[in-house]
Amino acid sequence: MEGDDSSRRTTNADVSALNSESSDSDSSEDPEVIQGSTFLDGEEENDPDVPLKRKFSPSTNEWLSKLHATEDFSTWQRIIRLDAIRANTEWMPYSVSQAAVSDRRACRLAKAVGLKDYDHLEPYVIFHAARLVTILEAYALYDPEIGYCQGMSDLLSPIISVIPDDYEAFWCFVGFMKKARHNFRLDEVGIRRQLNIVSKIIKCKDSHLYRHLEKLKAEDCFFVYRMVVVLFRRELTFEQTICLWEVMWADQAAIRAGIGKSAWSRIRQRAPPTDDLLLYAIAASVLQKRKLIIENYGSTDDIITECNSMSGQLDVWKLLNDAHDLVVTLHDKIESTF
Repeated sequence: MEGDDSSRRTTNADVSALNSESSDSDSSEDPEVIQGSTFLDGEEENDPDVPLKRKFSPSTNEWLSKLHATEDFSTWQRIIRLDAIRANTEWMPYSVSQAAVSDRRACRLAKAVGLKDYDHLEPYVIFHAARLVTILEAYALYDPEIGYCQGMSDLLSPIISVIPDDYEAFWCFVGFMKKARHNFRLDEVGIRRQLNIVSKIIKCKDSHLYRHLEKLKAEDCFFVYRMVVVLFRRELTFEQTICLWEVMWADQAAIRAGIGKSAWSRIRQRAPPTDDLLLYAIAASVLQKRKLIIENYGSTDDIITECNSMSGQLDVWKLLNDAHDLVVTLHDKIESTF
């Protein structure tokens, strides 16, 4: 993947600089920000000879904007470090070289990015956490509108596990986030759209189950929120996650290549490519539990608990087969709705 915005391009040197210059969230403010305006220096604030317009000049607003941005970044730094240390280690068998990292190298990188309380961890865990911090901080600077939200470390972890170079992993993550970033918008527009699609799929496929969800006031499908946000990462194993994501990416690449209905009409037993294969897979996972949900669950909380307990219980190949069956039967109806 490649970054297409040259004005915001982060190079390998930039990422390396983050390695050595990142600090903990308790560090002092950026000197550039402090020097951004003379208004708050105190020298002109009470001077009657200074025009009011000058006191509240555009530079003041710019300074305040930079101050808020600095505070946001400090918050992101703190959360990134916590999430990085907590990242699971399923990736280890799939990245032998990173799993064999020396204690010295791991601790050097951890110190460079400001990690704390890692003495009890194995070197490969420390190294993985430090790489997460490096790239997630770089992304927060690259896309300040999104910054960092919990769950993004789940999406990055598999990428850095298979890509050893930070700069390549960063740009792959940027490409990944072009679509996934909508899951982390504060207005939740992207999430609501996806939950609506899952709800529509269930309604069209299984009216009995949908009526039960309506009875429980769960027809908004909020119970699959986590699945949508982290793209099934917490429900599937590392290997299953990579499998599902690659099938999703293949569908999205087919759409970008212009493979549409006409090309697929000659092989009707196959599902047409869709940008929303993940949502069909999520709906399929719920439909697989339809009997249990209808007969045993009497509240939204019960369904949330069931969905959150699917971790390690799903067969990714059956999930994909069921998802493709749903695409074949419902694709045109769902696509015409949204």
